[in-house]
Amino acid sequence: MSGLALSARFGTPDQIETLVSIETVVAEQMDLHVQKRRLWFPNDLMPADANLDAAADAELARVRDAARGLPDTVRVAVALNLLTEEGLPHFHRLIAVHLGNSAPWSSWNNLWTAEEDRHGCALRDYVRDARLFDMGELEKLQYRYIEAGFNPDWEQDPYRLLAYTSLQEKATQISHANTGRLCATVEPMAQKVLAHLAGDESRHYQFYRAVFGAILERDPNRALQSLLKVTLNFAMPGHAIAGYDEMSEVVRRARIFCARQYQEIVEELLDFWKIGLMSNLSAAGREAQDKLMKVPSRLARMADFQDAKSAARDFQFGFIYGRAVRL
Repeated sequence: MSGLALSARFGTPDQIETLVSIETVVAEQMDLHVQKRRLWFPNDLMPADANLDAAADAELARVRDAARGLPDTVRVAVALNLLTEEGLPHFHRLIAVHLGNSAPWSSWNNLWTAEEDRHGCALRDYVRDARLFDMGELEKLQYRYIEAGFNPDWEQDPYRLLAYTSLQEKATQISHANTGRLCATVEPMAQKVLAHLAGDESRHYQFYRAVFGAILERDPNRALQSLLKVTLNFAMPGHAIAGYDEMSEVVRRARIFCARQYQEIVEELLDFWKIGLMSNLSAAGREAQDKLMKVPSRLARMADFQDAKSAARDFQFGFIYGRAVRL
């Protein structure tokens, strides 16, 4: 392999060789993804064509009127979901620098980015048409989030990116789906939009889960160590958003996404990858394996502690005009 190829992406020479060795898997998984998806566009959900008729105007009026009944806990979750989705430039960059700009990695990154770009568009169309927020305040948060950057400390380890995306895509799917369910009886269009986003995240999760599984097969010891570091220090991609801690605490208390759901994700992946059954590992690999298998019980204790210590308190956010949210 040329020096240029080795320097075009992050990772040790052994890691880059592994990434090259699974390119067939990446291409196959991308083909499977395209076969399974049904491509949709934001305008399919919230049409804004110039020739819309009176029925469309009436539907928009219905959405706007019904949306007034959405509780502020749901509004906070929608805001956090939207801000996170609009962090897409950060995520495209991270995939490009960790995995390089040669096919099939770049082909996947471009396809994934095109699909993800619709998420922020669709959700922004909804919240704007439904008049859900003080949009000026929300836009300031979005601007500051992009300006602040998103630079997780992965130490130029491409395995950590793929481990992280496996966890994060499932977490985002759950957050969108649970937020949508809370909207369903009040304003069904919100659930429809969020369900489309959750469906995409589920398919993206399956891609990253399969690709990291291929890395575990080819380079198990290093992959287990990378997975352990990510799993123990997992943070949702929006954690650089101003006020993120307060927003995520509302989401946790509303049971939209919390440590118990993260525990379920970790358990699902440990089972899917058969981490507990892996053998012929180095001492470092066995140590990482042992620690990974203990993570779910650690997360369960954390959830119990959070629940026991969560006294009711007020949260306030400018994008809902400073109203108090008590949980």
